[in-house]
Amino acid sequence: MRNKFAEVIYKIGKKNKSICALVADISPAGSMINFRKEFPERFINCGVAEQAMIGIAGGLALKGMRPFCYTISTFSLFRPFEMIRVDLCYQNLPVTVIGMGAGVVYSTLGGTHHTMEDISVASSIPNMTVLAPCDPEEMKLATTWCATKSKGPVYMRLGKAGEPDLTRNAIDKFKIGKIRYLQKGKDMAIITYGTLTKMALQVAKHFEKKGKKVSVISNHTIKPIDKEGIKKMLSSHRKIIVMEEHVPHGGLISRVKEIALDAKISSNIYSFSLKDKFIHFYGNHSELLAKHGLSIKNIINSLKKKK
Repeated sequence: MRNKFAEVIYKIGKKNKSICALVADISPAGSMINFRKEFPERFINCGVAEQAMIGIAGGLALKGMRPFCYTISTFSLFRPFEMIRVDLCYQNLPVTVIGMGAGVVYSTLGGTHHTMEDISVASSIPNMTVLAPCDPEEMKLATTWCATKSKGPVYMRLGKAGEPDLTRNAIDKFKIGKIRYLQKGKDMAIITYGTLTKMALQVAKHFEKKGKKVSVISNHTIKPIDKEGIKKMLSSHRKIIVMEEHVPHGGLISRVKEIALDAKISSNIYSFSLKDKFIHFYGNHSELLAKHGLSIKNIINSLKKKK
């Protein structure tokens, strides 16, 4: 998704002179190099000064530009949080903050590079839209929306783990603020977003072999959440599985359970998330997810026990 994002920004930037890219000590690669070379006046490397990056983006937005602030997610959201809240969200400016390599994608770099709480943090700020596309195509559509239609600040969470094309045969079209069925079934619904969507499809495949009909849903827009779409999902499936690469509170799991409670829908909801702890473990992304209990094997075994 990282390389695709650079390609999309470059293509949009060629047609739209209001698009500008701000990075924080990230070496441009791929199409981002082309953006820097062709539009040097619209490319700013702010160095290790994320707070300044957000402030500059706010100023550019006030002058009619559409800035994209791009760096590793812990540094794009957590370090300049006050500036995002005051400079961008308080003034409701059309700036997109890209959190690249969110979740625990940067597994071997430790807790300083693990973004386990970003959905909760970003969603809590008034005026902020929160997006988490699941594959390069959803990312392209989300980025295009941010560049052309967004009226306010956006936090967009991206992976960088070579995400495959997961939405080519999706039942629903991509629409901001709406859940998207990648496949439909009546027995079980798995709802997730971002990098875990591939795992969700693999879990679905296991249960399909057992004769179950499984829906898999991309909840690419975390805020504003699709309350009506989630209500219908809760009412039309016997079992609901919520998966997210995020701490247990403040994310999609919390919102789905809140919607179910408010609507008085008694669904069987099973949740799988990162643990509420910093795990001191050195390994790749899949290995660290497994330490948090997010593995195909663990999810399947846990669901079997909850029959």
